[in-house]
Amino acid sequence: MSNLEALLQSMGVTADSGLGQWMVERGVALADEEAMSQAIHDVYCGIAADHPVPNAKDHAQALALIDSLRKQMETLPPA
Repeated sequence: MSNLEALLQSMGVTADSGLGQWMVERGVALADEEAMSQAIHDVYCGIAADHPVPNAKDHAQALALIDSLRKQMETLPPA
């Protein structure tokens, strides 16, 4: 089960409901520090990285991105 599917299930809605479709169409995803730092590591450090797992810089960037996303979501007009 994907994170989005788990979120929808926990909210008591399905992917084909109005809210579910809205989330799927917009590519809504869940991210915590661990998931985001791993994504940053995979994308920006890649296979040539000198470290095999996310480092402190990756974690700091993850937290900064999550904070920025949170601020963006707070300023979006209602759908």
